Amino acid sequence: MTASSSRGLLHLAAAVDQPSVYAAAAYTEQVRLAERGGLDFVTLGDGFGCPGPDALAVLARVAPETGRIGLVPVVTTTHTEPFHVQTAVATLDWVSRGRAGWWLDVSSGEDEARLFGRRPAAGADALWREAGEVADVAARLWDSWADGGGPPDAAPGRPGARGGRHRVDFTGATFSVRGPSVLPRPPQGHPVRVVDATERPARQTAARYADVALVRAADGARAAAVRAELRSAAARYGRDPDTLRILASLVVDLGGGEPAVAAGWGSTLPGRDRETGRRAGTGPGADARGPLYRGGPVDLARLIAAWHAESTVDGFHLVPAEPHRDLERLVNGTVVLLQHHGLFRTFYPGSTLREHLGLARPANRYEAAGGGS
Repeated sequence: MTASSSRGLLHLAAAVDQPSVYAAAAYTEQVRLAERGGLDFVTLGDGFGCPGPDALAVLARVAPETGRIGLVPVVTTTHTEPFHVQTAVATLDWVSRGRAGWWLDVSSGEDEARLFGRRPAAGADALWREAGEVADVAARLWDSWADGGGPPDAAPGRPGARGGRHRVDFTGATFSVRGPSVLPRPPQGHPVRVVDATERPARQTAARYADVALVRAADGARAAAVRAELRSAAARYGRDPDTLRILASLVVDLGGGEPAVAAGWGSTLPGRDRETGRRAGTGPGADARGPLYRGGPVDLARLIAAWHAESTVDGFHLVPAEPHRDLERLVNGTVVLLQHHGLFRTFYPGSTLREHLGLARPANRYEAAGGGS
């Protein structure tokens, strides 16, 4: 069965985190490697308590050096100004020509709260409610410009005028925003929003606002259960559940298994290994960093194919345990094998991240409503 079958497209993404690396060239090299494999997108982590460069700035630097792959930095919604956050994400979408995503995260530590001194750390439920409000107002601000852009001095609120801008008045529990945005509507309309929905407090935000939900699960049954819960919650919010992509997130250690494969290996995928009789896709083990797959590229391809065949998830977000080695083996081994079996794309049919994910470009809410704010 091919990637265009009734199971839907298989989606693959990878993290390009490189602790203590600050040179732009190192990130560009990793993202280009992932792009050669046709991956939907790469992610780059960030956080107020983690030493390292600003993820959004790094991927904005990488954008001109790449052409198709999606670029998804972690951008925290806590202790930040929602207006500035949405502007920065929209800027990434413009400089990448429609390839930007935004991994929403929250900051729950008291040490991180003291970096800003504005308020004490809040509980997870409150932080994720706030993150949902930030996602909501960001979409409103992205829609505050009519498609087609317009001059910087365009009058706010001109209904239906090409280039017109629309006023946004938003009041949340912890902030308020008076729009419009300072940037024209992004190329994708709304850059893709990603939420790690592993922990329960994040799930309602993911179900209501995310385009992609990540689930760290060590077995297929748990991943499938969270997927079903998220899809059901999305439907309660009035969304089509098929517009939410759920990816299993695994740390992958490919250092001790078989070498990178050539096309033609793994002819029993998915199913049982012809030599060992071992059932493919039995699931990763546990590790302090989360679910961990340890093995080789062929068995990883079998696991991915098996979970996808059973509609456990829509794809995988893979975090290399050793950045250079494991991403290279993932692209030149696992991805090659999945492509050989028709389970993953061999080229990008579109140019934007939404197109890679099979997601439509959202209509502008103000234009659809006839210009109302």
